[in-house]
Amino acid sequence: MVRANHGAAVALMSKAQGQDSKNDRAGGRAAPPSRRGQRTRAALVVAARSIFERDGFLDARITDITAGASVAAGTFYTYFDDKEAIFAAVVESLEEDMLHMHIRQRIADATPSALICAANEEYLKAYQRNARLMAALEQVAQIDENFRDLRVKRSEAFLKRNAKLIKELQDRGEADPSLDPLVAAEALSWMVSRMAYSVFVQGRRVPMKLLVETLNRLWLNALRLGDT
Repeated sequence: MVRANHGAAVALMSKAQGQDSKNDRAGGRAAPPSRRGQRTRAALVVAARSIFERDGFLDARITDITAGASVAAGTFYTYFDDKEAIFAAVVESLEEDMLHMHIRQRIADATPSALICAANEEYLKAYQRNARLMAALEQVAQIDENFRDLRVKRSEAFLKRNAKLIKELQDRGEADPSLDPLVAAEALSWMVSRMAYSVFVQGRRVPMKLLVETLNRLWLNALRLGDT
């Protein structure tokens, strides 16, 4: 149950869901038809990520992005409408790393406990890799209504999937039946994501091994999976 800003465990957003939102966030621009155009767009996205990580969203300038991509300033508008649009494209690349970890395929026969622990660890490692961009995303969500709404919608989608998994575990007698699945999913997800933000963005010093072990134990204890 992994979420871009809202926590961990097993249920991953499908690639189809990610594809549905790409055109909406990129200003409706179609992908460049030529290989040269695709390379130019990709170079702009790579450069933009570097600038957003360095300067944050508010202080990032389109001229710095085009300079980083070694293209003329006007070239930017062939591919993107504005700074928000290219930030959305950068976020797409972030989602590929944060959301599509394919935990189930890698350990298909694992127990629910093992799946949750593996997904939590992978999420935390991905968050650490992308900490500067996650900080920029947090910044944008505070000031841009579209990104804020997108985050809320995706959070709700992940919560429902996570809650469904918890309910399935309860129905099989493997998780605490007294828990409300949706509330439990939200509480546990927030716990992981906010700890990740505190450690990897705000700089709280917690060793990775201790962080992973603690969050996993809290997850398993909350669901009483350690008792099965």
